[in-house]
Amino acid sequence: MNQRGFVEQWQLRAAFARSLSDMYGTEVPAYTTLLEVSHEVNADVMAQDADAAQRLGTIDRVTAERHGAIRLGTPTEMQQVARVFGAIGMHPVGFYDLREAATSAVPVVSTAFRPIEPEELARNPFRVFTSVITPSDRRFFSEDLQQRLETFLAQREIFGPELLELADRAEADRGLAHEQAQRFLELATAVFELSPEPVDRAWYDELERVSAVAADIGGVSSTHINHLTPRVLDIDALYERMEARGITMIDDIQGPPRWEGPDVLLRQTSFRALAEPRTFRMPDGSISQDSLRVRFGEVEARGIALTRAGRDIYDRAIVEAKQLYAERGVATAEGRQEVLRELWRRDFPTGEDGLAEQGLAYFTYALDEAGTTTRTPIVYEDFLPASAAGIFQSNLTSDGAKDTTQEATALDADWMAGALGRDLFDPFDLYAAQQQASLDDLRAAHPGIPSP
Repeated sequence: MNQRGFVEQWQLRAAFARSLSDMYGTEVPAYTTLLEVSHEVNADVMAQDADAAQRLGTIDRVTAERHGAIRLGTPTEMQQVARVFGAIGMHPVGFYDLREAATSAVPVVSTAFRPIEPEELARNPFRVFTSVITPSDRRFFSEDLQQRLETFLAQREIFGPELLELADRAEADRGLAHEQAQRFLELATAVFELSPEPVDRAWYDELERVSAVAADIGGVSSTHINHLTPRVLDIDALYERMEARGITMIDDIQGPPRWEGPDVLLRQTSFRALAEPRTFRMPDGSISQDSLRVRFGEVEARGIALTRAGRDIYDRAIVEAKQLYAERGVATAEGRQEVLRELWRRDFPTGEDGLAEQGLAYFTYALDEAGTTTRTPIVYEDFLPASAAGIFQSNLTSDGAKDTTQEATALDADWMAGALGRDLFDPFDLYAAQQQASLDDLRAAHPGIPSP
């Protein structure tokens, strides 16, 4: 906040991330444990080798880093949440189709809101993975259920007019006056709190037979933070320490394996969804108490952003790994990790030099004080559909129902951009532009320098 009491967008974003974290820690105490263990692990990794630990971002950035996940019901709600995130300098990046990535019934498509400029990411890299249900997809919803679901969703108001007015003002002015900023944070945080309003038991159960995700989105009149994710420097150590504290983790760490070469893309895991008390309205009108398992605690370790060529290698390796699991009868998490390590050692260079020379990853370039060109890896800021689906599936109470004989509804990045009413950024384009900008700056300042 500057001397005039004006709160800039990045300050709003940082404050919003803290506000959500405080709220979620109150609602889900195991999340607070996750933060404590993350801090412990990060401190230990820093103590071993601070320079190596901060190769992909300063410890201040890593400590503050969060990504959230929310689920919405309609294109209108997506357009409105885009206004809220636009207020704090977050833009929609990437398109993710979890309908195809998941083997169980996950009828959503998604994007991720985040800062896109390197300096804004350095200030606060808050991200929110945002999904919207797909009622028109006949693999999941009959025509009758689609109509009833869309009618139900059209009747709810998640983002009120005061919040949206403040959001539009913040986006236009790139911030808000102090009192307006406080009101914006209050209203925006409240949107994502778990509502105490009774849930219609029969309606929720009908949707849950299709998909637990569908019920979580369309079975209630509100939304909530589904998970909030800190970043850790050693996700394997965190996994072990969480289990040692008696918190049940999902079976796998999703994404690339732990190996001796460079960390790339994103590794994720979570503790299992907890039974949370909820109030239900029964068919006879009575009110009863029960529980739902829909929210969980995710944690992530970020690596180097891969180019399209590097990502192709990754995607092929993940497909081949699943085939090898089946052929070899691999049924344990460590067995799956070993298969992945085998493929990584075959397909990926064991050092950053190889990634750069083969054009498999993105880097920025600069000249150090000794006149030597230095190379710094660009952090992967986005998400992996198969990993996101794996996290979702690991926390579902059942696989739901998916009729694969039906035709899928065609939804793509253009559809998402239309739903949002704003441009959808391509993550590869953003990384490539960041790399190119560093090369342009280097050559402009030192015209005779050879290309890296």
